[in-house]
Amino acid sequence: MKKTTRYFEALYARYNKRGLCNPDPLQFLYDYPDVREREIVALIAACFAYGNVKQIIKTVNFILAAAGPSPRDFVLSATSAKLTKIFKGFKYRFTTEKELVSFWLAIKNILKKYGSLEDCFLAYYNPADETVLPAVKGFARELRRGCDLHSLVPDPDKKSALKRLNLFLRWMVRQDEVDPGGWGQISPAQLIVPLDVHMHRIAQKLGLTKRNAADITAALEISAALKKHCPQDPIKYDFCLTRFGIRDDMSYDDL
Repeated sequence: MKKTTRYFEALYARYNKRGLCNPDPLQFLYDYPDVREREIVALIAACFAYGNVKQIIKTVNFILAAAGPSPRDFVLSATSAKLTKIFKGFKYRFTTEKELVSFWLAIKNILKKYGSLEDCFLAYYNPADETVLPAVKGFARELRRGCDLHSLVPDPDKKSALKRLNLFLRWMVRQDEVDPGGWGQISPAQLIVPLDVHMHRIAQKLGLTKRNAADITAALEISAALKKHCPQDPIKYDFCLTRFGIRDDMSYDDL
């Protein structure tokens, strides 16, 4: 156990560097010092984090450029007609113009109801819970309420690992050289690893899970395994592990 912990800590020390962030949609968050702006940018960047990373960066850049310097002001003043006009013809893989408009309106509804995305999440958050899963599910239901967000926010009552929402939380809850944080009332100890096929393959290689499906059960299992090495902040290792296979200069063989 101690040897493995030293291994993970060595990976963290070597690879958890902001200079290794590119390419990663996380890079957009660094331009927004205001947490109320950053949380919106983070949600957009995380929910579009599927597919080829270069195309993800291009797509998120386009969406944020259209929103201008204050995504919060943009969405609060937006109407369905205005959004439809701005994003007419938008298409990114499974996400259509209609779904992107619905996504912006879902964010607007939450801001008007709760004041911020953070306050919405906190309405479902319990510091006594083992993980943030109940709060993640509640937050996902709020986003999906009355909106068609199938490709951006999956049904939380199915077996999805909810990878992109857990990625969003990692960015907003953790704070170090890579993750900018901003949501200070949630414990990093409760975070769940943002699990996709790429991270699942790495976790299997490292013996963190034996499950064949990259589902929420596997995500919880991997998170619990990482927690043995850093109980107060188990997901700190996520960024450095996912550099392998993403960056051209970092190979799986180096694990």
